[in-house]
Amino acid sequence: MKNKNFIKLIIALIIPQLFAIIGALFTDTGVNSWYNLIEKPAFNPPNWLFGPVWTLLYVLMGVSAFLIWRLGLNKKEIRFALLIFIFQLALNLFWSFIFFGLQNPGIALTEIISLWFAILATILAFYQINKVAAYLLIPYILWVTFAAFLNYSIWDLNKDINMAPITGLEIDLETRTSSDSPVLLENENPGALEDQVINNETVVEIDLED
Repeated sequence: MKNKNFIKLIIALIIPQLFAIIGALFTDTGVNSWYNLIEKPAFNPPNWLFGPVWTLLYVLMGVSAFLIWRLGLNKKEIRFALLIFIFQLALNLFWSFIFFGLQNPGIALTEIISLWFAILATILAFYQINKVAAYLLIPYILWVTFAAFLNYSIWDLNKDINMAPITGLEIDLETRTSSDSPVLLENENPGALEDQVINNETVVEIDLED
């Protein structure tokens, strides 16, 4: 019996780490590129902190799941609790894909709210079976609460910023607040090099040709 429980413990610890490894594939790509370019709130933790925190949380998740699993799978409530546990792990992974992979904090925000409720449901289901297992998930839901607020703040700071790459020399006429100002849209003299400075009221044309 002890050997079986030990094997269950090892498996319960490995499963969350597997989800973490897959999620890290998206996270590492985003953190090393896109994430460094966007505006972040002052309370944003340093990047190095996320790894140790999530590693600890995944260990707590594994121990928590083990405390439920070791009681057997004969009871319906145990199977249901573990099913919710796996579901929230999948949501956790999916958030990494949306936020870092798709680079979409807006959709990730709605997803992390679903994740929060899935964690809460897991805690409540575990509490009916083993209170210690439920308590071990409290740091997890607290961190996700913080992560959700951080996600919202990042979305709010960057929602009006167009981060699409700019190609060519483009003029967005919709940004003009006045239509009274003449705007030179093309150079009628192919031999001239023009530097056009467009403001709400002024266009400056510099002809470098003698």
